[in-house]
Amino acid sequence: MPLRVYNTLSGEKEIFVPLLPGKAGMYVCGVTVYDYCHIGHARANVVFDIIFRYLKYAGYDVTYVRNYTDIDDKIINRANQEGCDYRTIADRYIRAFDEDMARLGLAKPTVEPKATDHIGGIIAIIEALVAKGHAYASDGDVYFAVETFPEYLKLSGRNLEEMQAGARVEVGDKKRNPMDFALWKGSKPGEPWWESPWGEGRPGWHIECSAMSMEFLGKTFDFHGGGKDLIFPHHENEIAQSEAANGCRFVRYWLHNGFVNINSEKMSKSLGNFFTIREVLDKFDPETLRFFILSAHYRSPIDFSDQNLDEARTGLERIYSCLAVIDEALNRLPTSSELPAVESLSPIGLELQEKVEQFTPRFVEAMDDDFNTAQALGVLFETVRASNRFLAETKEPSAVAISLIARVRHLFDEAGAVLGLFSTKPSLWLEGIKSAKAGQIDITPDDIERLIVERAEARAAKNFKRGDEIRDLLLDKGIQLLDSAQGTTWNVK
Repeated sequence: MPLRVYNTLSGEKEIFVPLLPGKAGMYVCGVTVYDYCHIGHARANVVFDIIFRYLKYAGYDVTYVRNYTDIDDKIINRANQEGCDYRTIADRYIRAFDEDMARLGLAKPTVEPKATDHIGGIIAIIEALVAKGHAYASDGDVYFAVETFPEYLKLSGRNLEEMQAGARVEVGDKKRNPMDFALWKGSKPGEPWWESPWGEGRPGWHIECSAMSMEFLGKTFDFHGGGKDLIFPHHENEIAQSEAANGCRFVRYWLHNGFVNINSEKMSKSLGNFFTIREVLDKFDPETLRFFILSAHYRSPIDFSDQNLDEARTGLERIYSCLAVIDEALNRLPTSSELPAVESLSPIGLELQEKVEQFTPRFVEAMDDDFNTAQALGVLFETVRASNRFLAETKEPSAVAISLIARVRHLFDEAGAVLGLFSTKPSLWLEGIKSAKAGQIDITPDDIERLIVERAEARAAKNFKRGDEIRDLLLDKGIQLLDSAQGTTWNVK
């Protein structure tokens, strides 16, 4: 099945046909760097990181551009509050953004341009728009005249006449039409500025993305992405100014990720339900947050809560636990001459073999269906269940058994590279999770281990009553004991 993507512009899933054979160009709106990133930023950036990774996995030569908005009213206001230069603020939060994204395991985009490095390109586009009658200067500012672009609002599906009826030009407003938007803003006293044909000023928000995307991807390119909140006005205005300036289609496929809700309410600073990435990662490890984001389709809203993060951690723990058992089995391999000469598989082994053979086709099928990571994770869980049953029944490893579980491990490495998961050695990840959980209960890991030794000694002496007492004592404290042929391990419920 070919890759199909949901195009916001058409409202339908479309087969992806690259502009240039074997290549894919993608631009994603980055952050305005005036504060720490929140979990909405985490979702958007993880989503497009997965898309970037999958396009490369599918064999495309991908150019991925994600910008920094490093000049904006919010940055200027923050600088004024702190009594420093706007570049101090921008540089600080660019570093913070990079740190957060690195912790989330994001691959670096091909290019990460800053708006202030592209002032020349911005001015050139505005000049072209003015020359073609799509923009006008007004007292140091320059505005795009929306009525000169008949297809304005084609992305959002809004009605221009209805929007105009609900708006009005205020006294002293420099705009001819209340829906016109700023391409260039004349500087106010104390603000940063650049020289332009219209006087000292700085770019409007929307124009910077047109300039940077064209610089690195051309006048027409494949994918443009961002959160649904950017459809209007930001992406709508990008289309208008870009297509009016160039006379050709701007973007072929528009991709937008869904919102993040907090305990079923829309995330908002005014509601006090606003969490930074750093706050979340103080409580949950980065792969758990990433796994949580991938557990829902990228276009769907996702409900963020500690309970849902706990469930995501439990799901990820199931996969890591299976991989840890596989690694242990592979690390304990006898020499090939010592392997039992068993060349047939039990019914459970045949079931796992079938899952292994279906794994890649089903994983690709899920991802080709508009990057359906939730469905792709379902393929992983089915394979984990089959693997656990097979590992439980396999007491003596044979050549065919070892080959089968080695194939499972390889498939999870491949899928993990696409999803940005399983980058940590399973045993280390599980120990980290166990330690984090243990920090939330009133018993230390040392005390748990001491009681496990005491229980083993009691059971060896056939004092099963004491052994059961210790098990129940630990269970009351949230500690679950797991007995196996290799000994007793523990986990936090």
